[in-house]
Amino acid sequence: MDTAMKQKARVLKVLGDPNRLRIIDLLRDGELCQCEIIPVIGQSQPNVSRHLRLMEKAGILTKRKDGTRTLYKVSHEGVFTIVDLVALVGS
Repeated sequence: MDTAMKQKARVLKVLGDPNRLRIIDLLRDGELCQCEIIPVIGQSQPNVSRHLRLMEKAGILTKRKDGTRTLYKVSHEGVFTIVDLVALVGS
């Protein structure tokens, strides 16, 4: 299996978690601090950090530091297209 195929499978696997999809939806309006994501997701800080880290490693999210805050955003608008198309398949 080639590298591109492995990367595609990795991204789809990471997106296959309802909490991660909720985070993606939150980021539709732009970047957010982890501290803004945690209360909406309703999970502990370590759990949310793990989800964010996995999505960052898969190339789905990017992050930047702003003082003590870490801000996350979706790395490419195509991620929203993928998520939206999957929603159409199930309907």
